[in-house]
Amino acid sequence: MSVGISNDGTEAVQRKLHVKPASAITQQGLQEKYELERTSSWITQHGYKQVALQFPDELLIHSIHISRALEKLTEANVFILGDTSYGSCCVDEVAASHYSADSIVHYGKACLSPTSRLPLLYVFGKLPLDVSDCATKFSKLITNHEEYLILLCDLVYSYYLDEVFNKLQETYPNLVLSKVTCQNKCQENVTEKNSIVQFGRTFSLHESKTLEDYTVLYIGAESLTLSNFMMTYNKCHFYSYDPEIRSGRQEMINVNRMLMKRYYMVERARDARIVGIVVGTLGVTDYLAMISQLKTLIKQAGKKSYTFVVGKLNPAKLANFMEIDVFVLVACPENTLLDSTDFYKPIVTPYEMEIACNSSRDWSSEYVTDFRELLPGASSFTEIKQLKEQQTDVSLVTGKVRTLGVSNNMIDQEPSNVVVKRDDDRMTIAKQTDTAGQFLSGRTWQGLEQQLGQTSVSKAVEGRKGIAIGYQNEPKQ
Repeated sequence: MSVGISNDGTEAVQRKLHVKPASAITQQGLQEKYELERTSSWITQHGYKQVALQFPDELLIHSIHISRALEKLTEANVFILGDTSYGSCCVDEVAASHYSADSIVHYGKACLSPTSRLPLLYVFGKLPLDVSDCATKFSKLITNHEEYLILLCDLVYSYYLDEVFNKLQETYPNLVLSKVTCQNKCQENVTEKNSIVQFGRTFSLHESKTLEDYTVLYIGAESLTLSNFMMTYNKCHFYSYDPEIRSGRQEMINVNRMLMKRYYMVERARDARIVGIVVGTLGVTDYLAMISQLKTLIKQAGKKSYTFVVGKLNPAKLANFMEIDVFVLVACPENTLLDSTDFYKPIVTPYEMEIACNSSRDWSSEYVTDFRELLPGASSFTEIKQLKEQQTDVSLVTGKVRTLGVSNNMIDQEPSNVVVKRDDDRMTIAKQTDTAGQFLSGRTWQGLEQQLGQTSVSKAVEGRKGIAIGYQNEPKQ
């Protein structure tokens, strides 16, 4: 059967796809890039018997070779986690637990968020870096040799960081080296006094100096990691060196424009009456504490909240919840800054939600992407202010008056009827809804109706067979 809007699928079957062939890798290259010796020693030393290997999509092509090599080098049962529940940068402890894993080896890009359930080993992979060229490019970009600098890098170049630091320190005596810090069971974490630990990196500032006094040198291509650093250290100048194309440049991203875009999201969160808390991780430590704190914060602001666990986000999933005015995503620092342009409703970070609902926290140049810093005892924690009465202001988005806080007469309040003027100058009564249940009751179509006791019982009959393009009982044309 073939009509104007359908075909027999032959074109799709015969279509040629241009796929870039994967680069071949030798056994020696496999050993060096994925550190098989270090990994096997770690497994054998701790006596792990059920080891999960987590790979991002781009490294799955080498996963079988790695697992077979590790099984030969150890006595452990090694299996592969090919598809993660959330971002590939986060350790998927939940999936590993389903197979009774006693340890995890995480390969590739990582956000280095703290984990708590299983022992963990990171293998970032090694990419080549010309240390001399890197130092030369940075020397041309920064002419003031007395400037205070911080050296950061993408994790795949962390193995060369000491060498680059020694090379640059000859020219820049005030250079500060950052070190990769795994805050989990894979190793003991020892930090120096007065050091800054953030995004899996640790570095110590000079005495009487603040972070704003430094310029950041970053080794790596443009990525979410670099954007995350620039948003958090938004008062620092950034210079980057991309080893793949061997070029250095000053990062000219308009941070102020990005911050103003995030402030618009804060205004949308203030206007919202119903908030959806989206769980974007099940592995980062204290994510449950953050969700609990958000629920308390949203409730005290006079808003309703609902919690969603939907796995990897896409516009189609969240579009099913039309009653939600704004979503707040609880995820790792690199995935929390989600561009919600394609989504029907805005998606904000926990920090932005706290600015919208907590009158004790004001918008400033500080920007927090790691939700753990908002929890009690952390550096950016702010006590939730108990409002004695409702506060009102005017929305910068809609121009309407909005309220913050819960009044006494809002408790167990029924939905009210509001008179609304229509375009034809007639008046109509609209129901003001404050919960998802009330929103559903106001819809003309609420899904399939059961109609229990109203439908006669009949025997089951055999249905159609085949595919939608042409069932077996349809006449051939």
